[in-house]
Amino acid sequence: MEQTAPTLSGYQKFVIFILAITQFTVILDFMVMSPLGDILMKSLKMSPSQFGIAVSAYALSAGASGLLTAGFADKYDRKKLLVFFYTGFIIGTVLCGVVDTYELLVAARIFTGIFGGVIGSISMAIVADLFAIQQRGRVMGFLQMGFGASQVLGIPIGLYLATKWHWHTPFLWIAAMAFIVVALIVIKLKPVTQHLTVKQDKSPLKHLFDTLLNKEYRVGFTATALLSIGGFMMMPFGSAFAINNLHITNGQLPLVFMVAGISTLVFMPLMGKLSDKMDKFRLFAYACLWMIIIVLIYTRLETTPLWLVMMFNVFMMSAITARMIPSTALVTAVPELKDRGAFMSVNSSLQQIAGGIAAAFAGTIVVQKTEHSPLEHYETLGYIVSGITLLSIFLLYRVSRMIKKRPVLEVPVPTVKSVDA
Repeated sequence: MEQTAPTLSGYQKFVIFILAITQFTVILDFMVMSPLGDILMKSLKMSPSQFGIAVSAYALSAGASGLLTAGFADKYDRKKLLVFFYTGFIIGTVLCGVVDTYELLVAARIFTGIFGGVIGSISMAIVADLFAIQQRGRVMGFLQMGFGASQVLGIPIGLYLATKWHWHTPFLWIAAMAFIVVALIVIKLKPVTQHLTVKQDKSPLKHLFDTLLNKEYRVGFTATALLSIGGFMMMPFGSAFAINNLHITNGQLPLVFMVAGISTLVFMPLMGKLSDKMDKFRLFAYACLWMIIIVLIYTRLETTPLWLVMMFNVFMMSAITARMIPSTALVTAVPELKDRGAFMSVNSSLQQIAGGIAAAFAGTIVVQKTEHSPLEHYETLGYIVSGITLLSIFLLYRVSRMIKKRPVLEVPVPTVKSVDA
Protein backbone atom coordinates (compact mmCIF):
# COMPACT_ATOMS: atom_id res chain seq x y z
CA MET A 1 0.00 0.00 0.00
CA GLU A 2 1.24 3.49 -0.82
CA GLN A 3 1.31 6.53 1.41
CA THR A 4 -1.76 8.73 1.76
CA ALA A 5 -1.79 11.12 -1.19
CA PRO A 6 -1.27 14.82 -0.33
CA THR A 7 -4.25 17.11 -0.98
CA LEU A 8 -4.20 18.94 -4.30
CA SER A 9 -3.99 22.73 -4.10
CA GLY A 10 -6.23 25.04 -6.12
CA TYR A 11 -3.39 25.90 -8.49
CA GLN A 12 -2.49 22.24 -8.97
CA LYS A 13 -6.10 21.58 -9.97
CA PHE A 14 -5.84 24.33 -12.57
CA VAL A 15 -2.62 22.81 -13.91
CA ILE A 16 -4.35 19.45 -14.24
CA PHE A 17 -7.23 21.11 -16.09
CA ILE A 18 -5.10 23.05 -18.57
CA LEU A 19 -2.79 20.10 -19.28
CA ALA A 20 -5.81 17.80 -19.71
CA ILE A 21 -7.37 20.18 -22.26
CA THR A 22 -4.02 20.45 -24.04
CA GLN A 23 -3.76 16.67 -24.17
CA PHE A 24 -7.34 16.48 -25.43
CA THR A 25 -6.59 18.55 -28.53
CA VAL A 26 -3.27 16.80 -29.28
CA ILE A 27 -4.74 13.32 -28.79
CA LEU A 28 -7.80 14.23 -30.86
CA ASP A 29 -5.61 15.45 -33.72
CA PHE A 30 -3.91 12.05 -33.82
CA MET A 31 -6.92 9.89 -33.01
CA VAL A 32 -9.23 11.50 -35.56
CA MET A 33 -7.08 9.88 -38.26
CA SER A 34 -8.43 6.47 -37.23
CA PRO A 35 -12.19 7.11 -37.59
CA LEU A 36 -11.48 9.17 -40.71
CA GLY A 37 -9.41 6.27 -42.05
CA ASP A 38 -12.14 4.77 -44.18
CA ILE A 39 -13.18 8.21 -45.52
CA LEU A 40 -9.57 9.21 -46.25
CA MET A 41 -8.70 5.96 -47.98
CA LYS A 42 -11.73 6.31 -50.25
CA SER A 43 -11.38 10.11 -50.82
CA LEU A 44 -7.65 10.13 -51.56
CA LYS A 45 -7.56 6.63 -53.11
CA MET A 46 -5.12 5.35 -50.49
CA SER A 47 -4.19 1.71 -49.94
CA PRO A 48 -3.83 0.38 -46.36
CA SER A 49 -0.04 0.66 -46.65
CA GLN A 50 -0.30 4.31 -47.76
CA PHE A 51 -2.68 5.09 -44.90
CA GLY A 52 -0.22 3.41 -42.52
CA ILE A 53 2.45 5.79 -43.82
CA ALA A 54 0.14 8.79 -43.35
CA VAL A 55 -0.36 7.78 -39.71
CA SER A 56 3.29 6.91 -39.09
CA ALA A 57 4.47 10.21 -40.65
CA TYR A 58 3.17 12.09 -37.60
CA ALA A 59 4.65 9.60 -35.15
CA LEU A 60 8.10 9.37 -36.75
CA SER A 61 8.48 13.14 -37.11
CA ALA A 62 7.29 13.55 -33.50
CA GLY A 63 9.91 11.06 -32.38
CA ALA A 64 12.71 12.75 -34.29
CA SER A 65 11.67 16.16 -32.94
CA GLY A 66 11.66 14.87 -29.38
CA LEU A 67 15.18 13.51 -29.69
CA LEU A 68 16.46 16.77 -31.19
CA THR A 69 14.90 18.86 -28.40
CA ALA A 70 15.70 16.50 -25.50
CA GLY A 71 19.08 18.07 -24.80
CA PHE A 72 17.47 21.50 -24.39
CA ALA A 73 14.39 20.36 -22.45
CA ASP A 74 15.89 21.05 -19.00
CA LYS A 75 17.45 24.41 -19.88
CA TYR A 76 14.30 26.49 -20.32
CA ASP A 77 11.09 27.37 -18.53
CA ARG A 78 8.73 24.49 -19.31
CA LYS A 79 5.85 26.94 -19.82
CA LYS A 80 7.72 28.68 -22.65
CA LEU A 81 8.51 25.36 -24.29
CA LEU A 82 4.85 24.34 -24.05
CA VAL A 83 3.65 27.58 -25.67
CA PHE A 84 6.22 27.36 -28.49
CA PHE A 85 5.50 23.78 -29.48
CA TYR A 86 1.73 24.10 -29.01
CA THR A 87 1.69 27.09 -31.37
CA GLY A 88 3.54 25.03 -34.00
CA PHE A 89 1.05 22.23 -33.49
CA ILE A 90 -1.83 24.63 -34.22
CA ILE A 91 -0.20 25.76 -37.46
CA GLY A 92 0.34 22.15 -38.54
CA THR A 93 -3.27 21.22 -37.79
CA VAL A 94 -4.48 24.13 -39.93
CA LEU A 95 -2.30 22.82 -42.77
CA CYS A 96 -3.95 19.40 -42.42
CA GLY A 97 -7.28 21.19 -42.85
CA VAL A 98 -6.39 22.75 -46.21
CA VAL A 99 -4.33 20.14 -48.14
CA ASP A 100 -6.03 18.10 -50.84
CA THR A 101 -3.60 15.37 -51.95
CA TYR A 102 -2.08 12.33 -50.28
CA GLU A 103 1.47 13.72 -50.60
CA LEU A 104 0.53 17.08 -49.05
CA LEU A 105 -1.37 15.34 -46.26
CA VAL A 106 1.74 13.33 -45.36
CA ALA A 107 3.81 16.55 -45.40
CA ALA A 108 1.27 18.31 -43.16
CA ARG A 109 1.25 15.36 -40.74
CA ILE A 110 5.05 15.51 -40.57
CA PHE A 111 4.95 19.22 -39.71
CA THR A 112 2.25 18.69 -37.08
CA GLY A 113 4.21 15.80 -35.56
CA ILE A 114 7.38 17.88 -35.24
CA PHE A 115 5.56 20.16 -32.80
CA GLY A 116 2.73 18.05 -31.42
CA GLY A 117 4.90 15.08 -30.48
CA VAL A 118 6.88 17.07 -27.91
CA ILE A 119 3.86 18.47 -26.05
CA GLY A 120 3.11 15.26 -24.14
CA SER A 121 6.66 14.99 -22.81
CA ILE A 122 6.63 18.63 -21.67
CA SER A 123 3.33 18.02 -19.89
CA MET A 124 4.72 14.93 -18.16
CA ALA A 125 7.79 16.87 -17.03
CA ILE A 126 5.52 19.58 -15.57
CA VAL A 127 3.53 16.88 -13.75
CA ALA A 128 6.71 15.34 -12.34
CA ASP A 129 7.86 18.80 -11.17
CA LEU A 130 4.60 19.88 -9.52
CA PHE A 131 3.11 16.67 -8.13
CA ALA A 132 4.38 14.09 -5.63
CA ILE A 133 4.54 10.44 -6.72
CA GLN A 134 1.64 9.72 -4.34
CA GLN A 135 -0.53 12.16 -6.35
CA ARG A 136 0.43 11.11 -9.86
CA GLY A 137 -2.01 8.24 -10.25
CA ARG A 138 -4.92 10.67 -9.82
CA VAL A 139 -3.21 13.27 -11.99
CA MET A 140 -2.58 10.75 -14.78
CA GLY A 141 -6.17 9.58 -14.45
CA PHE A 142 -7.46 13.09 -15.19
CA LEU A 143 -4.87 13.85 -17.88
CA GLN A 144 -5.62 10.63 -19.71
CA MET A 145 -9.30 11.56 -19.68
CA GLY A 146 -8.38 13.51 -22.80
CA PHE A 147 -8.22 10.10 -24.45
CA GLY A 148 -11.79 9.30 -23.44
CA ALA A 149 -13.10 12.82 -24.00
CA SER A 150 -11.75 12.76 -27.54
CA GLN A 151 -13.89 9.69 -28.18
CA VAL A 152 -17.00 10.96 -26.38
CA LEU A 153 -17.00 14.44 -27.89
CA GLY A 154 -14.17 14.85 -30.35
CA ILE A 155 -14.37 11.82 -32.60
CA PRO A 156 -18.18 11.75 -33.02
CA ILE A 157 -18.23 15.51 -33.70
CA GLY A 158 -15.25 15.13 -36.04
CA LEU A 159 -16.98 12.33 -37.92
CA TYR A 160 -20.18 14.38 -38.14
CA LEU A 161 -18.28 17.41 -39.50
CA ALA A 162 -16.42 15.22 -41.99
CA THR A 163 -19.66 13.61 -43.19
CA LYS A 164 -21.63 16.89 -43.23
CA TRP A 165 -18.97 18.98 -44.98
CA HIS A 166 -15.52 17.56 -45.71
CA TRP A 167 -12.74 15.57 -44.03
CA HIS A 168 -10.80 18.87 -43.73
CA THR A 169 -13.33 20.32 -41.28
CA PRO A 170 -12.36 18.30 -38.14
CA PHE A 171 -8.76 19.56 -38.36
CA LEU A 172 -9.86 23.20 -38.63
CA TRP A 173 -12.18 22.68 -35.67
CA ILE A 174 -9.32 21.23 -33.57
CA ALA A 175 -7.08 24.18 -34.49
CA ALA A 176 -9.76 26.65 -33.37
CA MET A 177 -10.08 24.93 -29.98
CA ALA A 178 -6.30 24.78 -29.57
CA PHE A 179 -6.00 28.54 -30.19
CA ILE A 180 -8.23 29.20 -27.16
CA VAL A 181 -6.20 26.74 -25.06
CA VAL A 182 -2.84 28.33 -25.89
CA ALA A 183 -4.26 31.72 -24.86
CA LEU A 184 -5.21 30.26 -21.46
CA ILE A 185 -1.73 28.79 -21.05
CA VAL A 186 -0.09 32.15 -21.77
CA ILE A 187 -2.37 34.03 -19.36
CA LYS A 188 -2.87 31.59 -16.48
CA LEU A 189 -0.01 29.08 -16.26
CA LYS A 190 2.87 30.20 -14.05
CA PRO A 191 6.51 29.65 -15.09
CA VAL A 192 7.78 26.13 -14.33
CA THR A 193 11.42 26.67 -13.47
CA GLN A 194 12.14 24.46 -10.44
CA HIS A 195 14.48 22.28 -12.52
CA LEU A 196 16.59 25.34 -13.39
CA THR A 197 17.72 25.57 -9.74
CA VAL A 198 19.71 22.36 -10.29
CA LYS A 199 23.07 23.30 -11.76
CA GLN A 200 23.55 21.97 -15.29
CA ASP A 201 27.10 22.17 -16.68
CA LYS A 202 26.55 19.77 -19.56
CA SER A 203 26.10 20.81 -23.16
CA PRO A 204 22.69 19.91 -24.65
CA LEU A 205 24.27 17.15 -26.75
CA LYS A 206 26.10 15.59 -23.78
CA HIS A 207 22.95 15.89 -21.67
CA LEU A 208 21.06 13.99 -24.37
CA PHE A 209 23.64 11.21 -24.67
CA ASP A 210 24.02 10.83 -20.90
CA THR A 211 20.24 10.44 -20.66
CA LEU A 212 20.21 7.85 -23.45
CA LEU A 213 23.09 5.87 -21.94
CA ASN A 214 21.71 5.76 -18.39
CA LYS A 215 20.99 2.07 -17.70
CA GLU A 216 17.96 2.69 -15.50
CA TYR A 217 16.49 5.18 -17.94
CA ARG A 218 16.83 2.71 -20.82
CA VAL A 219 14.57 0.22 -19.01
CA GLY A 220 11.88 2.90 -18.75
CA PHE A 221 12.35 3.90 -22.40
CA THR A 222 11.97 0.33 -23.63
CA ALA A 223 8.89 -0.36 -21.52
CA THR A 224 7.13 2.76 -22.82
CA ALA A 225 8.06 2.07 -26.44
CA LEU A 226 6.60 -1.44 -26.25
CA LEU A 227 3.38 -0.13 -24.73
CA SER A 228 2.83 2.19 -27.70
CA ILE A 229 3.25 -0.49 -30.34
CA GLY A 230 -0.08 -2.21 -29.71
CA GLY A 231 -2.16 0.95 -30.10
CA PHE A 232 -0.31 2.10 -33.19
CA MET A 233 -0.65 -1.30 -34.86
CA MET A 234 -4.38 -1.76 -34.35
CA MET A 235 -5.96 1.69 -33.91
CA PRO A 236 -5.32 3.21 -37.38
CA PHE A 237 -7.31 0.42 -39.01
CA GLY A 238 -10.02 0.24 -36.35
CA SER A 239 -12.73 2.08 -38.29
CA ALA A 240 -11.97 0.26 -41.56
CA PHE A 241 -12.15 -3.08 -39.69
CA ALA A 242 -15.44 -2.14 -38.02
CA ILE A 243 -17.04 -1.02 -41.29
CA ASN A 244 -15.71 -3.62 -43.71
CA ASN A 245 -15.38 -6.68 -41.44
CA LEU A 246 -17.90 -6.23 -38.64
CA HIS A 247 -20.32 -4.42 -41.00
CA ILE A 248 -20.90 -1.42 -38.76
CA THR A 249 -22.30 1.47 -40.82
CA ASN A 250 -20.74 4.94 -41.09
CA GLY A 251 -23.75 6.23 -39.15
CA GLN A 252 -23.21 3.74 -36.31
CA LEU A 253 -19.44 4.33 -36.05
CA PRO A 254 -19.67 7.57 -34.00
CA LEU A 255 -21.88 5.72 -31.50
CA VAL A 256 -19.26 2.98 -31.09
CA PHE A 257 -16.57 5.56 -30.34
CA MET A 258 -18.86 7.57 -28.08
CA VAL A 259 -19.83 4.60 -25.89
CA ALA A 260 -16.19 3.52 -25.60
CA GLY A 261 -15.20 7.08 -24.74
CA ILE A 262 -17.87 7.41 -22.04
CA SER A 263 -16.58 4.21 -20.46
CA THR A 264 -13.09 5.71 -20.49
CA LEU A 265 -14.28 8.84 -18.69
CA VAL A 266 -15.69 6.56 -15.99
CA PHE A 267 -12.66 4.28 -15.77
CA MET A 268 -9.93 6.96 -15.83
CA PRO A 269 -10.59 8.57 -12.40
CA LEU A 270 -11.36 5.17 -10.84
CA MET A 271 -8.15 3.65 -12.15
CA GLY A 272 -6.22 6.74 -11.11
CA LYS A 273 -7.40 6.42 -7.50
CA LEU A 274 -6.87 2.65 -7.55
CA SER A 275 -3.36 3.17 -8.89
CA ASP A 276 -2.54 5.36 -5.87
CA LYS A 277 -3.99 2.82 -3.41
CA MET A 278 -2.61 -0.51 -4.67
CA ASP A 279 0.64 -1.67 -6.21
CA LYS A 280 0.89 0.03 -9.61
CA PHE A 281 2.67 -2.88 -11.30
CA ARG A 282 0.09 -5.40 -10.12
CA LEU A 283 -2.75 -3.31 -11.56
CA PHE A 284 -0.80 -2.99 -14.82
CA ALA A 285 -0.18 -6.75 -15.08
CA TYR A 286 -3.85 -7.63 -14.51
CA ALA A 287 -4.87 -5.11 -17.18
CA CYS A 288 -2.38 -6.54 -19.69
CA LEU A 289 -3.76 -10.06 -19.31
CA TRP A 290 -7.32 -8.74 -19.68
CA MET A 291 -6.32 -6.82 -22.82
CA ILE A 292 -4.72 -9.89 -24.43
CA ILE A 293 -7.95 -11.88 -24.01
CA ILE A 294 -10.08 -9.11 -25.56
CA VAL A 295 -7.67 -8.45 -28.46
CA LEU A 296 -7.41 -12.12 -29.42
CA ILE A 297 -11.20 -12.42 -29.55
CA TYR A 298 -11.99 -9.05 -31.17
CA THR A 299 -9.53 -9.29 -34.07
CA ARG A 300 -11.10 -12.60 -35.18
CA LEU A 301 -14.70 -11.34 -35.28
CA GLU A 302 -16.67 -11.20 -38.51
CA THR A 303 -20.18 -9.74 -38.96
CA THR A 304 -21.16 -8.67 -35.43
CA PRO A 305 -24.22 -6.95 -33.87
CA LEU A 306 -23.72 -3.32 -32.93
CA TRP A 307 -24.28 -3.94 -29.20
CA LEU A 308 -21.55 -6.61 -29.13
CA VAL A 309 -19.07 -4.39 -30.98
CA MET A 310 -19.74 -1.63 -28.44
CA MET A 311 -19.28 -4.08 -25.55
CA PHE A 312 -15.92 -5.30 -26.86
CA ASN A 313 -14.75 -1.71 -27.34
CA VAL A 314 -15.72 -0.89 -23.75
CA PHE A 315 -13.79 -3.94 -22.51
CA MET A 316 -10.78 -2.94 -24.59
CA MET A 317 -10.86 0.65 -23.33
CA SER A 318 -11.03 -0.54 -19.72
CA ALA A 319 -7.90 -2.62 -20.27
CA ILE A 320 -6.05 0.21 -22.04
CA THR A 321 -6.98 2.62 -19.23
CA ALA A 322 -5.87 0.25 -16.49
CA ARG A 323 -2.52 -0.22 -18.27
CA MET A 324 -1.89 3.38 -19.20
CA ILE A 325 -2.33 5.09 -15.83
CA PRO A 326 -0.10 2.96 -13.55
CA SER A 327 2.58 2.53 -16.22
CA THR A 328 2.80 6.29 -16.88
CA ALA A 329 2.88 7.05 -13.14
CA LEU A 330 5.73 4.56 -12.65
CA VAL A 331 7.77 5.79 -15.60
CA THR A 332 7.57 9.44 -14.43
CA ALA A 333 9.33 8.34 -11.24
CA VAL A 334 12.35 6.96 -13.11
CA PRO A 335 14.38 10.15 -13.88
CA GLU A 336 16.13 12.47 -11.46
CA LEU A 337 14.95 16.08 -11.25
CA LYS A 338 17.86 17.37 -13.34
CA ASP A 339 17.06 14.93 -16.16
CA ARG A 340 13.27 15.00 -16.21
CA GLY A 341 12.81 17.17 -19.29
CA ALA A 342 15.36 15.21 -21.31
CA PHE A 343 14.03 11.87 -20.07
CA MET A 344 10.41 12.73 -20.91
CA SER A 345 11.43 14.01 -24.36
CA VAL A 346 13.46 10.90 -25.18
CA ASN A 347 10.75 8.68 -23.70
CA SER A 348 8.05 10.34 -25.80
CA SER A 349 10.29 10.24 -28.88
CA LEU A 350 11.03 6.54 -28.65
CA GLN A 351 7.35 5.90 -27.97
CA GLN A 352 6.39 7.82 -31.12
CA ILE A 353 9.12 6.26 -33.26
CA ALA A 354 8.18 2.75 -32.13
CA GLY A 355 4.53 3.54 -32.79
CA GLY A 356 5.29 5.01 -36.21
CA ILE A 357 7.24 1.94 -37.26
CA ALA A 358 4.43 -0.24 -35.89
CA ALA A 359 1.77 1.64 -37.90
CA ALA A 360 3.79 1.38 -41.10
CA PHE A 361 4.52 -2.30 -40.40
CA ALA A 362 0.83 -2.99 -39.72
CA GLY A 363 0.01 -1.42 -43.09
CA THR A 364 2.16 -4.07 -44.78
CA ILE A 365 0.36 -6.90 -42.95
CA VAL A 366 -3.24 -5.75 -43.41
CA VAL A 367 -4.59 -6.21 -46.94
CA GLN A 368 -7.76 -4.82 -48.53
CA LYS A 369 -8.38 -6.01 -52.09
CA THR A 370 -10.98 -3.35 -52.94
CA GLU A 371 -12.38 -0.23 -51.25
CA HIS A 372 -15.28 -2.20 -49.79
CA SER A 373 -13.76 -5.64 -49.23
CA PRO A 374 -12.93 -6.92 -45.70
CA LEU A 375 -9.51 -6.26 -44.18
CA GLU A 376 -7.42 -9.41 -44.22
CA HIS A 377 -4.82 -10.52 -41.62
CA TYR A 378 -6.13 -8.17 -38.91
CA GLU A 379 -6.04 -11.14 -36.49
CA THR A 380 -2.28 -11.41 -37.16
CA LEU A 381 -1.91 -7.97 -35.59
CA GLY A 382 -3.77 -9.32 -32.54
CA TYR A 383 -1.22 -12.12 -32.09
CA ILE A 384 1.71 -9.72 -32.43
CA VAL A 385 0.20 -7.20 -29.99
CA SER A 386 -0.47 -9.97 -27.45
CA GLY A 387 3.14 -11.15 -27.55
CA ILE A 388 4.48 -7.61 -27.13
CA THR A 389 2.07 -7.01 -24.23
CA LEU A 390 3.49 -10.02 -22.37
CA LEU A 391 7.00 -8.66 -22.84
CA SER A 392 5.91 -5.25 -21.52
CA ILE A 393 4.81 -6.89 -18.25
CA PHE A 394 8.36 -8.09 -17.66
CA LEU A 395 9.89 -4.70 -18.45
CA LEU A 396 7.53 -2.73 -16.23
CA TYR A 397 8.22 -5.22 -13.44
CA ARG A 398 11.87 -4.16 -13.69
CA VAL A 399 10.86 -0.49 -13.56
CA SER A 400 8.72 -1.13 -10.47
CA ARG A 401 11.51 -3.03 -8.70
CA MET A 402 13.99 -0.28 -9.52
CA ILE A 403 11.76 2.46 -8.05
CA LYS A 404 10.96 0.48 -4.89
CA LYS A 405 14.66 0.15 -4.08
CA ARG A 406 15.05 3.92 -3.91
CA PRO A 407 14.42 5.98 -0.76
CA VAL A 408 11.00 7.69 -0.74
CA LEU A 409 11.45 11.36 -1.62
CA GLU A 410 8.61 13.86 -1.60
CA VAL A 411 8.32 16.24 -4.52
CA PRO A 412 8.18 19.82 -3.26
CA VAL A 413 4.77 21.26 -4.06
CA PRO A 414 4.90 24.94 -5.07
CA THR A 415 3.02 27.27 -2.77
CA VAL A 416 0.81 29.91 -4.35
CA LYS A 417 -0.26 33.05 -2.49
CA SER A 418 -3.47 33.49 -4.45
CA VAL A 419 -5.19 31.28 -6.94
CA ASP A 420 -7.47 32.50 -9.66
CA ALA A 421 -8.26 29.31 -11.56
